Amino acid sequence: MNQAYQVKLDTFEGPLDLLLHLIKQYEIDIYDIPVAIITEQYMHYIHTLKQLELNIASEYLVMAATLIALKSQMLLPNEEVEDEDEEYMEDPRAELMHRLIEYRKYKEAAETLKEKEVESNEIYTREPILFKHIETNQPMLNDDTSIYDMLGALNKLFERKKWSEPLDTKIKKMDIPIEQRMNEVLDTLKLEKQGISFYDLFVYQSRIHIVVTFIAILELMKSKKVYCEQENHLEGLQVFYMEEK
Repeated sequence: MNQAYQVKLDTFEGPLDLLLHLIKQYEIDIYDIPVAIITEQYMHYIHTLKQLELNIASEYLVMAATLIALKSQMLLPNEEVEDEDEEYMEDPRAELMHRLIEYRKYKEAAETLKEKEVESNEIYTREPILFKHIETNQPMLNDDTSIYDMLGALNKLFERKKWSEPLDTKIKKMDIPIEQRMNEVLDTLKLEKQGISFYDLFVYQSRIHIVVTFIAILELMKSKKVYCEQENHLEGLQVFYMEEK
């Protein structure tokens, strides 16, 4: 029985983390969230995850339903308030806004604690560590690049390809081992000292090839054989081979 290749992206910390990423990326005021825009961008990421056939946690789907409900509610005309003492009606976005503000506050506190931990590790001496033996499950990204940026780039790739195959066609089974694609990507990057555009690594238009290539890149990043950079905000991603030291 064939099973789909499953990947768990530990960088994903939940739907609120994704919403904060979108708010930062599109420079949105967290106190005045344009629900239509944020819902559209959020659904792009959910659609991309479905294209990759990854298991989507139920909390992401619950947030998607919440955003769609908010979007519908914002489109409805406001009812007139009969009570003259009531100065304003509660903003339907208020609950989401408070959740995001609270989440951001705790996330910033966690980052502060993490920095303090790093500082404390630099103060106390310990035995030398062989860094080549350190393993991690996190993809290798620079400070300005996140897994969401990679998914955003992949979504743009899906939009550009538009699956050019005709509607009436014979289904062709094409098995591409992940390990084989990883070796192919690695061999290509070794020849390019200046790195390669993320899009240029997807040399074929078939859906299975795009999915396998994306997973292969993630696996290579996790094993710290390649890394990804984004020179400027909203610009294309560049993939580099990480030379052994």
